[in-house]
Amino acid sequence: MNVPMETGSTLYPPWVEGSDEDNLPLTRQVQTDIWKHQHPCNCQNASLRFLLADWETDPGFGMGAQFASMAGMLAIAMNEQRILVTKYYDRADHEDCLGSNHAQWSCYFLSETSEECRNRAFSLASQPSAWADGLITGKNNYTSKQIWVGKTPRKWGEPWKAMQPTTQINGKMLIHHKAADRRWWRAQAIRYLMRFPSKYTCFLLNEARHKAFGVVAAKMVLDAYQTWPKESQFHNETDIDKFVWSAKKPWMPRPLVSIHVRQGDKAKEMELFGFEDYMKLAQHLRRRFPEIRNIWLSTEMQEVINESEAYSKWWNIYYTNISRQRGNTSMPAYEASLGRKTSTNYPLVNFLLASDADFFIGALGSTWCYLIDGMRTTGGKVMAGYLSVNKYRFW
Repeated sequence: MNVPMETGSTLYPPWVEGSDEDNLPLTRQVQTDIWKHQHPCNCQNASLRFLLADWETDPGFGMGAQFASMAGMLAIAMNEQRILVTKYYDRADHEDCLGSNHAQWSCYFLSETSEECRNRAFSLASQPSAWADGLITGKNNYTSKQIWVGKTPRKWGEPWKAMQPTTQINGKMLIHHKAADRRWWRAQAIRYLMRFPSKYTCFLLNEARHKAFGVVAAKMVLDAYQTWPKESQFHNETDIDKFVWSAKKPWMPRPLVSIHVRQGDKAKEMELFGFEDYMKLAQHLRRRFPEIRNIWLSTEMQEVINESEAYSKWWNIYYTNISRQRGNTSMPAYEASLGRKTSTNYPLVNFLLASDADFFIGALGSTWCYLIDGMRTTGGKVMAGYLSVNKYRFW
């Protein structure tokens, strides 16, 4: 089990990267405290209370909405001193999620609590008296308003008031946010829920990186040798290979800019922008960082992929090879055409690769981009900034 380490007053949750200045205020403290809250020493303690919650299953809710909703459930659990236990995750209800991970969040990420606490919660859920006594609650015990725009946990005071502005729109920094507390909390909640990818998710990421970057990486390896070494030399690891360099992440071309272009039926919620507008922001980045050449492009629209070819002379543009939307097909219809597994796996891969890129360009009016920003600002990339073509619709 990956437990946050404490040395004196210093906290080291292993899933938080970068210095404290590279993350949202109090990120290390908050991540450690959420973990402790979700992992009590004795799950059989009769005083423990639980919140048992399914993920949103309405076809009208995209993955971003599902993540935001569960962030709200975690806030309720923290405020009411309950342990959050997630139940049915429809996007994991497919043939690749096996055994106890079938139809569960744990197919993609480490479970939000221990197996002991999950078992305790499900045991209580079978007892009518436990519901009557308030030892366990479910999503139906709370209103939509409580889930989506409920009270942010105040255990840590109001750290969002110390957030440094790092988002720019139309050449100006965004200084004020109507719901800064919610932005800060959702970032913390999503970072915790996604703190460790599962073996299956790692496989999906490795597969995507191999398909996108494999040829480039292979050429680099070939160019590194004047003569090809004997096979035995590849397995001759030294101590520095084992204990220092082994922690390096899988290779990607860097610096890497992630661009997420959201169009299609999102027009009913935000102002849409063409791919050219996103590339203008990429060019702005290049003026400041002339070494930038690589773009990870994620989008549901085939038209955007087609337009990206016009920039291939100046940029190395990578993307997943997937069937994309044409015209104004609704997102639910598009996802249905892909099937549950594909419509979950490929956006999740894009989400995680965007979170790990060196820079990000998106549309804050999109919940998906909003949450990517949250993952980045709790993943050591606050000072990389964020260039957006529009505002979050609630600002």
